[in-house]
Amino acid sequence: MHTLAQLRAGQLAGARRLDLSAGLTEFPEEIFDLADTLEVLNLSGNQLVALPASLGRLRKLQVLFCSDNQFDAVPEVLGDCPQLSMVGFKANQIRTLPAAALTPALRWLILTDNQLESLPPEIGQCSQLQKLMLAGNQLRELPVELAHCTNLELLRLAANQLTELPAWLLAMPRLAWLAYAGNPLGMAAEAAAVARHPIGTIAWPELVVEQQLGEGASGVIYRARWQ
Repeated sequence: MHTLAQLRAGQLAGARRLDLSAGLTEFPEEIFDLADTLEVLNLSGNQLVALPASLGRLRKLQVLFCSDNQFDAVPEVLGDCPQLSMVGFKANQIRTLPAAALTPALRWLILTDNQLESLPPEIGQCSQLQKLMLAGNQLRELPVELAHCTNLELLRLAANQLTELPAWLLAMPRLAWLAYAGNPLGMAAEAAAVARHPIGTIAWPELVVEQQLGEGASGVIYRARWQ
């Protein structure tokens, strides 16, 4: 993690990546001193509510993480960063995803744990989109235009307000991972399945945790043995 003091002292000149979590309430103008080299900007864990209108000056920016801030909308100015391919605004207060914020190079969009109620139809123009993470929002439906994102491989929709999955979603050619638990569409079926095949409770002390099997966006997975 870098510090604001390092940035202001010019000690990060030529940096390709900047990780800055310092309780920021405003975007530090000194970041623009890295415009010729900066590719990855991580401003997660601050108190930001906006990004500067001149963000496009970071012409080499490819990755932007602004998780755990105070944004209520994905900033439209992202659209001025043509190389921006990975965007993360997890755990903010986002209610709006403006069409103007969708960059042509977008491959990953992470908006987990926000308050989104809808997606703009223009998301269908993101032809390179591969991963779309929308768990923990208030979505009630998906725009049919999303079907045009034929490179989409992963879609996380858990814990929203979806009452059905559209038929076109299951026909997307490259979709390999679809998570939708915790939506109204599955609750009745899940309850019926549990009623038919009751699942007993296993107390934590009865488990012996063994080796780690993997780690990802959902956490760390371990092998366990039931005593």
